[in-house]
Amino acid sequence: MNIAVLGAGSWGTTLASLLATNHNTLLWAREAEVADEITRHHRNSSFLPDFELCPSLRATEDPQVALHAADLIVLAVPSRYARSVLELVRPDVPTDADLVSVTKGIEVETGFRMTEVIGDVLDHDPDRVCVLSGPNLAKEVAAGQPSATVLACRDAARGERLGRMITTETLRVFTNRDVIGCEVGGSVKNVIAIAAGIGDGLGYGWNTKAALITRGLAEMERLGVAMGGQTKTFLGLAGNGDLTATCSSHQSRNRNVGEQLGKGRSLGDITADMRMVAEGVSSTPAIAALAQRLGVPMPITRKVEAVLDGSLSPVEAVRQLMEYEPGAEFEDID
Repeated sequence: MNIAVLGAGSWGTTLASLLATNHNTLLWAREAEVADEITRHHRNSSFLPDFELCPSLRATEDPQVALHAADLIVLAVPSRYARSVLELVRPDVPTDADLVSVTKGIEVETGFRMTEVIGDVLDHDPDRVCVLSGPNLAKEVAAGQPSATVLACRDAARGERLGRMITTETLRVFTNRDVIGCEVGGSVKNVIAIAAGIGDGLGYGWNTKAALITRGLAEMERLGVAMGGQTKTFLGLAGNGDLTATCSSHQSRNRNVGEQLGKGRSLGDITADMRMVAEGVSSTPAIAALAQRLGVPMPITRKVEAVLDGSLSPVEAVRQLMEYEPGAEFEDID
């Protein structure tokens, strides 16, 4: 198989290195120096330091070269750049290639999921557009630690074939047909991770985090079902699994943003110190807008939005959440 991976951040590089062990894989990087280092020295010191990459992995800064004769294209760029990258590569995307999005975010301007952005720009066969999502912290996967993820594809047979192709000795790929649910899970978990980080920054313990994860999962499920997803998806790897890892790990960029907010730092100062993108920062307003349009109650998400835009302090956001009137725990969950 000829595979093109678009995006040489930590997760894109990790996936490309894994895929290169079994397939002819070419990684596209915006920066020529990153592409050169990957090809010549088998390292990506900018985004994945301290890890040696598969020796057969090659990289290029030329998208036309990356996409030539590609059977599978992996989109691994931040959500805010997805549309511009897809517009850049559109003339070179083979019409018979399968596409897998690993981007966990919502487009701010449109509220589109990433597969919707792909369809809007490329007009690609929806049965060929898939999603890979799960508790996949890049450094742990790159280190070969046992991990699992889920590949969602409307075409079950295609999903099973691609899942087998991506599976390695250390990364097990399960399949699902719920593309919408997997994308919503991968996006909303970043918002809840910011909330969990705020709790950490304020000095709260595991009771608080467990409550945030559990009630955050309920918000995720409500929105996902309202958008056409399936309840059971949110109990799996792309829902509960990804949410747990992202809210708990110190490797999580979104949790770290929340922790710094909880400690009193401004969002501008926090993001200025970050080389990699925390998807939840840009996705939170888009997710809150989707929830409002669909009439879905998401109190944690709304308070995270308020903290990010500066209209509420972390302490006040917690106080208001604790004044929220609790009802039956599963009143709106099938």
